[in-house]
Amino acid sequence: MPSPSSARPNALARKAVIPVAGMGTRFLPATKAVPKELLPVVDRPALQYIVEEAARAGLPEVLMVTGRNKSAIEDHFDRTPELETALGVKGDEDRLAAVHESTDVAQVFFVRQGEAKGLGHAVLQAAAFVGDEPFAVLLGDDIIDARDLLLEQMLAVQAEHGGAVIALLDVGAENISKYGAVAVEEAKVSGDAAGDDVFRVTGLVEKPPADEAPSSLAIIGRYVLPPEVFAAIRETPPGRGGEIQLTDALLKLVEDGVPVHGVVFSGRRYDTGDKLDYLKAVVRLAVERADLGPQFGPWLKDFVADLPAEGASPA
Repeated sequence: MPSPSSARPNALARKAVIPVAGMGTRFLPATKAVPKELLPVVDRPALQYIVEEAARAGLPEVLMVTGRNKSAIEDHFDRTPELETALGVKGDEDRLAAVHESTDVAQVFFVRQGEAKGLGHAVLQAAAFVGDEPFAVLLGDDIIDARDLLLEQMLAVQAEHGGAVIALLDVGAENISKYGAVAVEEAKVSGDAAGDDVFRVTGLVEKPPADEAPSSLAIIGRYVLPPEVFAAIRETPPGRGGEIQLTDALLKLVEDGVPVHGVVFSGRRYDTGDKLDYLKAVVRLAVERADLGPQFGPWLKDFVADLPAEGASPA
């Protein structure tokens, strides 16, 4: 008997879920009072890039799974009448438009996770919001360049094949122990110049030792999931780190015969999950900005040219 998700492969996702309950300890002390998701990447919070991506992909309803001390996130996506009025009186239309972007980009809802029990548990909090339809999950540490239509391709794969679709990145055997890793069938499902390669996923494991990893393909922060994932999460015991891992729930879907496909991403990804990669993301995005790049790029070249050689003492 076909699984429910494979029996209705043409069901279209309309909603996105963004877990934002993490404490952001890698960015302390900056995140002591400011949620890490609101740290600026040039002049917009990292989280706003994620919401904009969901909206571009045709997912106008967004649920954020929050935790304690995250009320600033709600404030960011709410209207600010006093600020908007002040900017309007000054005639500062550019900044007023920027303020409106954060409130007009999507219809944003919020739910509390309550306890930090892992990504799988965070996704489970979206069950009532999602209902009986597929949905996307976007993690806030990964910003996908707006020119690369990863989420759009994943939604198309899910609409065609049903089940779950996950984004994959070849991180090399030396880095795979930091990620969830997958095993895939050798034959591609699809993939050409117009899109990234798509494979059928046959196994998943969370942060395996390098010598035990099924491949160097890592799960990155984009998922399109069927509603059956909620039952799988409920049946998933705590795994690595004592948390309910979404990777383990996806493995259960595979074992239950629900199709799971992986899109191997080859585009531009900006990792804001640690301090070094965060700095790289800010520089890369700033250089490509039409309003900043023409001045920032030449300055950056001069700055790099003046850096002392590796191992040399600064002047």
